[in-house]
Amino acid sequence: MPKMKSNRGASKRFRLTATGKVRRNKAYKSHILTKKSQKRKRNLRQTDIVSAADEARVKRMISA
Repeated sequence: MPKMKSNRGASKRFRLTATGKVRRNKAYKSHILTKKSQKRKRNLRQTDIVSAADEARVKRMISA
């Protein structure tokens, strides 16, 4: 039986931290930026941790 493939789309969007949590980029930073405040856009630049409910699913997708 062949090896399982990792989900390439998920691999590009998520990465693991040293402690094993999954890091993700925040949404709503791609377009229509004129109406969003500088503070809001600045906070959207920072990464966030994937919620506990989704963590196992994401880890399964990004592991090879």
